[in-house]
Amino acid sequence: MLCEGVGIRAISRLTGLHQQTVLNVLARAGSKFGRFFETNVKNIQPEPIQADEMWCFCGCKERMNKTHDQFKGDQWLFLTTGANTKLIVSYAIGKRTPSNTETVMGDLHNRMNGRFQLTTDGFDAYPVAVRREFGKDIDFAQLIKIYAASKEDGGPERRYSPTVCTGARKIVKIGNPDRDEISTSYVERTNLTVRLFNRRFTRLTLGYSKKFEYLTHAVNLFATYYNFCWVHSAVKMTPAQAAGLTDRKLTIEEILLTPD
Repeated sequence: MLCEGVGIRAISRLTGLHQQTVLNVLARAGSKFGRFFETNVKNIQPEPIQADEMWCFCGCKERMNKTHDQFKGDQWLFLTTGANTKLIVSYAIGKRTPSNTETVMGDLHNRMNGRFQLTTDGFDAYPVAVRREFGKDIDFAQLIKIYAASKEDGGPERRYSPTVCTGARKIVKIGNPDRDEISTSYVERTNLTVRLFNRRFTRLTLGYSKKFEYLTHAVNLFATYYNFCWVHSAVKMTPAQAAGLTDRKLTIEEILLTPD
């Protein structure tokens, strides 16, 4: 249930377990899945990689975070996804800062095996982080989307509909990337999957994370489940199978019982 977008309170009602018991299960499973991801997602063969960030909040909205606690308020999930295999190669959760951007780029560098092409959005921290982690040993470009002001700006319905994208600029930063592969469409589709199947990222609900540690466990659980247990409709197998990390779909039980 935790992997399929069911909230903590709903699981408690469906199973008859106390909410804290469900959270304890999440903590133990999330820790185990995080270690499994760390150990098994490595030596990824080169393919076009796309990076993006998605917003959520923890405990309260940022405007109510009066103490500027780094574990409260706005949080961002940094994701890097393989365009061909749909594999989540690396991720990080935290503030949208240059430091966390460098963290996810460093993690990506450690997991890839060889030179590859990377596309990110227009966030200013990416060029610096990519240069520091990869130097010139990468083909890197940014896709900057251009949005038009909607006629409905200011109306109540504006909060629930996306802004109209009128175009995009492809800016080459390092190397010689294939312009046809400069895209963030696949990672943005992965973002949608995260919001659909991880309750803590669902917008305009009470399912947001109350504590950062459980947000981290939930992200660990989802990323590993998505890679190793989820049959992706685009590749007709799990992303880990498509990337050659395993020869079969794994079960949750197998991951939990795998020795560290």
